[in-house]
Amino acid sequence: CCWSGLDMDNTPQSKDSTARLGLVSEDGKNSKSVVCQRCGSKVLCPGTAVFAEKELFLPSIRKKSSLSNAEGSVDGDTLTAHWFVEEMFDFENVGFTKDVGRIKYLICADCEIGPIGWHCLDDCGYYVAVERVNHA
Repeated sequence: CCWSGLDMDNTPQSKDSTARLGLVSEDGKNSKSVVCQRCGSKVLCPGTAVFAEKELFLPSIRKKSSLSNAEGSVDGDTLTAHWFVEEMFDFENVGFTKDVGRIKYLICADCEIGPIGWHCLDDCGYYVAVERVNHA
């Protein structure tokens, strides 16, 4: 049920520029902590998420209240580089918006900025956009 970013022989898929930045370890996991761009709160510890390439649309970054009230056309980005975790308990610190259709967006639990990621209620797993977080 979950897409992990690994191909059939269990090797990580293309990591392009992410690997060159030293963010992906040899086993395809995050080599650094994943932290909020705004407040620096830790979202994921090193080695807890798998690098995954999946096209996902995320609305533009803003506060939680305006995310759950978004209607009509929404500004945002289609992003392909993500950190994938299967369980919400893999996170150190993350919050969720109210349901927007069948989607819950991931936000920083401390400063409520987001979305930094995506979770579909019909699917398992959580995606954190590499471009929407910092690494320390």
